[in-house]
Amino acid sequence: MILFLSFEYHFSWQAGYAVFSLGQSQLNTLIQYIDNQKEHHKSKMYKEELLKILKKYKIKYDERYLWE
Repeated sequence: MILFLSFEYHFSWQAGYAVFSLGQSQLNTLIQYIDNQKEHHKSKMYKEELLKILKKYKIKYDERYLWE
């Protein structure tokens, strides 16, 4: 059975995104992060946090392509 849903509003994410994978042992940490995300982002901006993660794990990036 295929179910089609119709919404009266338009939803979309921002144009860009970042994807990270986690191991099973990190699941509780991820859940806590999501639960506290609203409060967390009052003191730390997304841009600052993403750059910190990229640098911590030595992920190469070109900042020209990170922000639009």
